[in-house]
Amino acid sequence: QVQLVESGGGLVQPGGSLRLSCAASGFTLDYYAIGWFRQAPGKEREGVLCISSRDGSTYYADSVKGRFTISRDNAKKTVSLQMNSLKPEDTAVYYCATNVGSSCHGNYDYWGQGTQVTVSS
Repeated sequence: QVQLVESGGGLVQPGGSLRLSCAASGFTLDYYAIGWFRQAPGKEREGVLCISSRDGSTYYADSVKGRFTISRDNAKKTVSLQMNSLKPEDTAVYYCATNVGSSCHGNYDYWGQGTQVTVSS
């Protein structure tokens, strides 16, 4: 079955960097878009970034433009979220998900369990 597992979260100081990974199994990653989302305490979940099957990136959150990038390695069945210049407001649980489609549009049906990112001095 479709399974997504996030890793790479942790505690980082403001201005620091983290690289999150999303390991996919149970489906052929090559054909599908993967999105990253986050949910901060007391806030609704929001979209961060998505990468389509053709490596096109879609930014869901303007606040991460210029700081976050997304990439995929289909051979390793992973999608990475590189986060630079982190700010305290980036603190959240980060999730990867797939809409089982090739583009970054549509409803996301499959989700990972999330990984905690905390940005604090």
